[in-house]
Amino acid sequence: MNYTLELNTQESGSNLVFNTIKFDTFKVNIIERYTGKMNFNAKLCEVIFKLRTLDDEIIKRRDGNLRVKIKDDKFEDYSQLSRILNSYDYKNKLLNRKEADQNYIHFMLSLIIANYELN
Repeated sequence: MNYTLELNTQESGSNLVFNTIKFDTFKVNIIERYTGKMNFNAKLCEVIFKLRTLDDEIIKRRDGNLRVKIKDDKFEDYSQLSRILNSYDYKNKLLNRKEADQNYIHFMLSLIIANYELN
């Protein structure tokens, strides 16, 4: 499955970070909320994601809700993966970026499969 990962689309002065993963038939909008100053001591406190078609229509979850909030152990796992994607080593290509991207994508796909019914 082909994908495109768009990281850290952020407005200046905002504590929100918008990431997008585009697949062949759908896309995932990921919203990260941070506490503290973004350029100094930012701490991830909440992550929500939504699934959309390529035409920007929101896809409903199995239970009828529109978005998924990542909680508990999954939140810790996401936080570690996100930290890698925002690291100095990742940005300066000092680690295997393809592997880091794939770990992030596979994690998100596991959450999508658990919460959505894809036809």
